[in-house]
Amino acid sequence: MIFDLKTAFENPVNLRFKLSPDWWKADEYDNSVLGLDTDMDVSIHIKRAGERYILEGSLLGRLILRCDRCIEPFRFDLKTEFRWFLVPYPKQIQEEIELGKDDMSVVFISEDEIELDDIIRAEIYLAVPMKILCKEDCAGLCPHCGRNLNKEKCICKKSSGHPAFMKLKDLLNNQ
Repeated sequence: MIFDLKTAFENPVNLRFKLSPDWWKADEYDNSVLGLDTDMDVSIHIKRAGERYILEGSLLGRLILRCDRCIEPFRFDLKTEFRWFLVPYPKQIQEEIELGKDDMSVVFISEDEIELDDIIRAEIYLAVPMKILCKEDCAGLCPHCGRNLNKEKCICKKSSGHPAFMKLKDLLNNQ
C-alpha cells in the first residue's frame, strides 16, 4: 500500500485498516513467520515535523510462527507499537558519522511516497522474539532420529559426551 506523504503536509493523517491473512507473502530467506492467523489490525498516524515526517502506529493480531526447536507451527499473539522518522536523503553526502539510538528508527526517503507494507512487515519481524519457541520448555527434536520430543519419547541409544568428540570415540573403538 503506497501512501502519499503530501496528504500529511498540512494536517496529520490517521489510518486504520485490517490486513487479511492472505496479505502475508512468504520470505524465501526466512521461514520462521509462516503468516497471519487472523486479520491484523493496523493503526498509523503520520504527521509532518519540519523537514521530516513522524510515522507512529500499532499492530494487533495473531501470527503463525515456526518453533526454532521442534519446527512445529504455533500461534503467537502480536501487539506492538512503533515510531519511525521519515527523513529526505541529505543534499550532500557526509563523511562517516556515528549513529545514535534515535537514528535507528530513521528511514531515508527519496520521494513523497512510502510503501506502508514494507514498514508493517519490518515491524512484524522486529516484534517476533529472537528465539522463537512454541513453549518455554519445548524439548525440540532428537538429534539422531528427528522425532519431536514434545509428542513422543525417543528410543535412540544415548551416548555420553560432547557430539563433536563422538567421531574420535568411534576411532578409538575401531582400533
